Amino acid sequence: MPSDDRLDPRGVRFTAWITSGILVLGLLTGSWRILAAQTALFALCAFVGLRLNPWGHLYRQTVRPRLPEGGEQSYEDPEPVRFAQGIGFACTLVATVGYAGEWLLLGVTANALALVAALLNAAFGYCLGCRLYPLIRRLVPAGSTSQIR
Repeated sequence: MPSDDRLDPRGVRFTAWITSGILVLGLLTGSWRILAAQTALFALCAFVGLRLNPWGHLYRQTVRPRLPEGGEQSYEDPEPVRFAQGIGFACTLVATVGYAGEWLLLGVTANALALVAALLNAAFGYCLGCRLYPLIRRLVPAGSTSQIR
């Protein structure tokens, strides 16, 4: 069982599968409302906390207790995952604006980018945002502030 600040990567992938389904639905319907709901969920996870994700809660309450014990399960640092949620937020925000403004190409493109990232995580455990996180941390170290002089 992880400490409160670590994530079960199986739960992250479970959530990515559900997110992928929502993003497919958004892509098929072109509904800004569907994308707005996903945007709000990404915002909640990225800017408030991952533990508030309803799909993560569903995983912790219904799926994880049914998984077999055995083998040492590694747990993930939540910061890269939160960063990835922020990237998802940005993509779905652009998709929402595109669909709502009837800029179909913008909506479809941003929706498809978010979907590709979610599917990579769900199917292969490859989190694009998590891979970008250390690169961004090198460019902008934690606790750094920029000052305009």
